[in-house]
Amino acid sequence: MILVTGATGLLGKHLIEKLLENKSHVRAIYRGSRPSLIDANLTWVKGDILDVVELEEAMEGIRYVYHCAAMVSFDRKDKKQLMQTNVEGTANIVNACINKKIEKLVYVSSVAAIGRAREGVTIDESLKWSDDNNRSTYGISKHLAEMEVWRGIGEGLDAVIANPTIILGAGNWDTGSTALFKSVYNEFPWFTNGITGFVDVNDVVDALMYLMIYPTSGERFIINGANVSYKSLFTAIASEFGKKPPHKEVTPFLAALIWRIEAIKTLFTRKKPLLTKETAIMAQSKVYFNNEKLLKAAKTFNYTPIEESIKRICKELMDKKKHV
Repeated sequence: MILVTGATGLLGKHLIEKLLENKSHVRAIYRGSRPSLIDANLTWVKGDILDVVELEEAMEGIRYVYHCAAMVSFDRKDKKQLMQTNVEGTANIVNACINKKIEKLVYVSSVAAIGRAREGVTIDESLKWSDDNNRSTYGISKHLAEMEVWRGIGEGLDAVIANPTIILGAGNWDTGSTALFKSVYNEFPWFTNGITGFVDVNDVVDALMYLMIYPTSGERFIINGANVSYKSLFTAIASEFGKKPPHKEVTPFLAALIWRIEAIKTLFTRKKPLLTKETAIMAQSKVYFNNEKLLKAAKTFNYTPIEESIKRICKELMDKKKHV
């Protein structure tokens, strides 16, 4: 029996579907409305990772845990909620895993938890965290969450940490990385010359399932399909949608101006800013991630070319739109 947290998110949904294809027995935690997916091997459990009692009950009879639940936000006003969900929630998961003698935990972290290197320096699993150059509240929350997992490992828990880059998949059109596709579909004209890592959601699922059976504990693995510029990504998506690609460059000066204007607007509208200082910096940065460790460990594992991922995701999104 396998427990999955974050079951209604982009990654959680795809992970559950793949586990069910493999005839695994899955128990999945959800918070809001009960998901529509029905399968003889799937049990939905309403709960919250911040509720210790509910977690303990959800782990009855469980052997393996995939902890995918997390809050993603780059708005500093969300600091309290980020720390509660990502840090306290993960601590609760770790404690419950120890109490229920779970055989293995695979924790889905983020490359944001590894930290930042100087531009032009490729990031790998050996990079040491430094508070001095990591000002992302989200990144700090994921780093502290990882510390809870390392604590659990020190107390005898078998656990592995996965650090995916930006996950691409046909999820909610309005949130997360899928919102990038919506922006391009709506012919948003702006682009930056920033570079970062992207990975297909199906590849992340395959990597997580491999790490669950991989005979190791106390390690982390970067999961990254390719390092791609935002401009290249947006242009490829626009081509698949048959839309006009972005053609106006957002300079560092313009980005700094926009996030300040957005910050002022939120004082009056109380709405989430479209751009924050943190996302403005990220969009301009050129960051490269090394994916060799996982490839060396999983000899038969290969990443899907980003072009193939974009083609499939755009088709899936358009099929969804036709049925709305």
